[in-house]
Amino acid sequence: MVLAAAKVPTLSLESFLALPETKPAQEYCRGIVTQKPMPKGKHSAIQFELAAAINAQVKPDKIAYALPELRCTFGDRSIVPDITVIRWQNLPLDSGGEISDRFDRAPDWLIEILSPDQSVTLVMEKIIFSLKAGTELAWLVDPMAKSITVFTASLPQVYLAETEIQESLTVFAELENWSITAAEVFDWLKI
Repeated sequence: MVLAAAKVPTLSLESFLALPETKPAQEYCRGIVTQKPMPKGKHSAIQFELAAAINAQVKPDKIAYALPELRCTFGDRSIVPDITVIRWQNLPLDSGGEISDRFDRAPDWLIEILSPDQSVTLVMEKIIFSLKAGTELAWLVDPMAKSITVFTASLPQVYLAETEIQESLTVFAELENWSITAAEVFDWLKI
């Protein structure tokens, strides 16, 4: 006896984008809608502090802008990275010269902070898809392992917070005078 595969209902990207936003955010990939996990304490603390630290370095000189939970729609996807860093010249503007509500391109730098119940494989697949679509830099922050995996066009590099030698994480080339380590990122969790 052969069982027929159940057909999963799919939604077009345009239909998905017309839906009201949800909290936590939903993402769209090839007709399938998934909901991101609700952020918890460690996730929220790292997201807030990291976006603020990046903005302290990139905003004054108009290099880039770090935004939490920004929907980015490109290719056949609509994703919501935990932090999206957009180069200043790539910031979408509306007709009034203000930042647009829509961002229709891959982020320049995306940061995902892994939640305990989130699939690391699916998050890495989203990062790899984004890199292929033009993302220059991606970080996968894992609070449980106290590690940050940095993705670029070359092989990923894993940085551990709990090692004697702390190497600076890879950031935009324009930030050559700024360095941050995995240990510094995870120190934000100590209250």
